[in-house]
Amino acid sequence: MGILGWIVLGLLAGAIAKAIMPGKDPGGIFMTLLLGVVGALLGGWIGSALFGTELRDFFSIQTWLIAIIGSIVLLAIYRMVVGRRGHGQPRAHA
Repeated sequence: MGILGWIVLGLLAGAIAKAIMPGKDPGGIFMTLLLGVVGALLGGWIGSALFGTELRDFFSIQTWLIAIIGSIVLLAIYRMVVGRRGHGQPRAHA
């Protein structure tokens, strides 16, 4: 599966991750979808490195699970980092 396939898969995985983890995201839906793409790419890369398999098939359940898990993990990390910065510390004005 090429980079375009991973981008499409990542957009869909980001939307699924948002459905699994509802709530207000600091960056909105576009940031969530972008995190989905990055999470899918990162999940695919880590999954390939750990399990030694190539994730080539777009319709494979293994490919989808890796992409969705990567998106969920990245979304959770993003919420912790950005959410923590937004609540306790004053923001600098530009």
